[in-house]
Amino acid sequence: MTTLAANKLRDYQLGDNEEYPVIADDTIFQGAAVGENGSGYSRPLVAGDPFQGFAIAEANNAGGAAGAISVNVRKRGNIALPISGLAVTSNDRPVVYASDDDTFTLTATSNSPIGRVSRWVSTGVAIVEFDAAMAREIAERVAGDV
Repeated sequence: MTTLAANKLRDYQLGDNEEYPVIADDTIFQGAAVGENGSGYSRPLVAGDPFQGFAIAEANNAGGAAGAISVNVRKRGNIALPISGLAVTSNDRPVVYASDDDTFTLTATSNSPIGRVSRWVSTGVAIVEFDAAMAREIAERVAGDV
């Protein structure tokens, strides 16, 4: 092996952000929870989808073919979210689930895990520590795949 003898320009990626192709004929709005549809395309999250993160900006693919545009998502971080069923006693870091791109709950059923309560803010509102990789692991554990 040869060690570097000069500076080398590297193609760094954004780290906590990622870019995914969007399904045909749909719009993912800024701030939406984003899910993967099982065919490799992103969409506004539907209960049961693997969670990919939150849309950083609108991705409007209305009238476009699948993959014609991409959505930029934040895969990991902290976010303030309204959560149904949340009370001050939720400070024990329960898992937070999404049933669609803007509905969050502590109820698992067929919903998609997205992260954990980091801090209770007020009745029905918490700071959620979200992580797409962690959410996938939780979903696999719940499904018995791990």
